[in-house]
Amino acid sequence: MSQRSLLGAFRQIGLLTGASRILGFGRDVAFATFLGAGPLADAFLVALKLPNMFRRLSAEGALTNAFVPSFSHIRAADGNDAAMKLAAEVQILLTLILLVIVVLAEFFMVDLVRLLAPGFVATQDRFDAAVALGRITMPYLPLISLVALWSAIANAHDHFAAGAIMPIFFNLCLIVGAMALPVMATGDVVTSAMPLAVALLVAGVVQLAVMFVILRRFGGTPAWIFPRLTAAGRAMWRKFTPAALAATAMQVNMLVDLILASLLPVGAISWLYYADRIVQLPLGIIGIALGTALLPKLSKAEAEQDQTSVGAILNDGIGLAGFFVIPAVTALICIAEPIISGLFAYGAFSAADAVVTALALQAYALGLLGFVATKLFQPAFYAAGQPATVLKISLLAVLVNVAGSLILMRIYGHVGLAIATSFSGVMAALMLGILLVRKGKLAQIPFGLIGRLCVASAFMAAGLLGTRQAMPDLPHALALVLLVVVGVVLYLAASVVLKTIPKGILRSRS
Repeated sequence: MSQRSLLGAFRQIGLLTGASRILGFGRDVAFATFLGAGPLADAFLVALKLPNMFRRLSAEGALTNAFVPSFSHIRAADGNDAAMKLAAEVQILLTLILLVIVVLAEFFMVDLVRLLAPGFVATQDRFDAAVALGRITMPYLPLISLVALWSAIANAHDHFAAGAIMPIFFNLCLIVGAMALPVMATGDVVTSAMPLAVALLVAGVVQLAVMFVILRRFGGTPAWIFPRLTAAGRAMWRKFTPAALAATAMQVNMLVDLILASLLPVGAISWLYYADRIVQLPLGIIGIALGTALLPKLSKAEAEQDQTSVGAILNDGIGLAGFFVIPAVTALICIAEPIISGLFAYGAFSAADAVVTALALQAYALGLLGFVATKLFQPAFYAAGQPATVLKISLLAVLVNVAGSLILMRIYGHVGLAIATSFSGVMAALMLGILLVRKGKLAQIPFGLIGRLCVASAFMAAGLLGTRQAMPDLPHALALVLLVVVGVVLYLAASVVLKTIPKGILRSRS
C-alpha cells in the first residue's frame, strides 16, 4: 500500500466532499437568512435530526463499517460474485427493516419529539410543528440509507467518487427548498417550513436514482432477492451488532446536546447547529474522507494479513490529516466570530446570534483533532473484525459527555454542551490510538512532522490575530475572505520553509 494510492483516494473524496461542504454552507446561509435561529428553525432542525439519526445507525455508520470488511474478505476469498450475493442479502433485509422503522416512527412521532426535544413542550406551536415536519421527513430514511449502502459497494470497488458526490445533490435540493421559503411564509410554522421538508424527500429520490445509474455502469448493482440469511450474512450481522451499538453511542452524544439544548433559551439548538456545521467542513473533508478511503484499504490489507501495510496506511493517514486539521483548529479558534458573521449574519440571523454561535464554534474546535483522529482510527478496528473495542470506548465517551454536559451547561449554557462533546471526542481518540500502538498497528507516529505543523500553525495564528486587530471596518463577508487569504498564505509559506507539505498533495507521482 503506497502513500500515492491513499493520497489519490483521499484527494478524489476530499475534493468532492469539499464541493459538497461549500454547497452545504450555501444551504446553511439560506437557512440562516430565511429560518434564522428561532422557533421555525428549531422545529425543522429537530425534524431533520430524526431521519439523519436513524440513517447513521442503519447504513452510513454501523452497517457500512460491518459490511465493507466482510465484502472485502469474501471477495478476496471467493470472488466478486459471492461478495455481490452478500450485498443483495444485506440490501433486502436493510430495506425491510427500515420500512418497519418508518411506520413505527410515524405512529409514535409525538413521543419521539417529546424525547428528543422535551423543552419544546413549553412552546406548543414549536412542538406541534416538529411533530408534523418529522412525519414528512421520516421517509427520507430508507432512501438515504440505501444510497449509503450502494456507496459502500462502490467504495469497495475503488469507485470513491460515487458516494462522495451524493451530498452535492442533497445540498442543491435543500438550497432550492430554502429559497422557496419566502413564497410559503405564513403565520403557520408547518406551512412555512414545508418547502424544506419536501426538498429533503426530493433529495433522497434524486440521490437514489443517480447512485443506481453509477452502480449499473460497472455492474455493481445488487440483485433484489427473497430475504434470507446465509452463513456470510450471519457473520456480517454479528459484526454489525456491536458496530450498531457503537454508532448508537455516538448518536446518544448528539442527542444529549439536542435534548439539553431544548431546555435552554430559544435559539440554543440553532446556535449549536450552525457552529457544528462549520466544524463539519474540516471533519468531512479530512476525517470522513480519509476514513472512507482507509476502510476498504485497511480491510484489504487485513484480509491479506499484511500488518506492515496496515501500519503504513495509518501513518500516511495521520500525516495527511495533521497537515490540514492542525491549522484548521487554530483558525477556528482565532477567527471564530468573523467566520460566523461572514457566513451567517444576514437576514433573520442577528449579530447577537453570531456572537453566541462563535463561542460554541470555539468549543467544538477544541475537539476537532479528536473527532478526526477517531475517524482515522476506528476503521482499523472494523477492518480487523474488532468492532467491540470501538463499542466499549464509544460507551465510555457517552458517559463522559453526559456527565460533562449536565455539569457544564449549568455554568456555560450551550457552550458547555459543546465543551463536553469535544472533551469526550478527544478522550475517545486517545484511547483508540493507545490501543493501536499496543497492538503494533501504529508503531511509528510522525511526532516530528506534527511538531513542525504546530509551529507553522502558530505562525499563521499570529498573522491572523494581527490582521484582525489592524483590519479596518469591512463588511463581514469581505473581512472573512481577507482573513482566509492571509491565513492560507502564511500557513503555506511556513509549510514550505518547514518542509511539511505532503509529497504528491497536488498531483500523483510515479
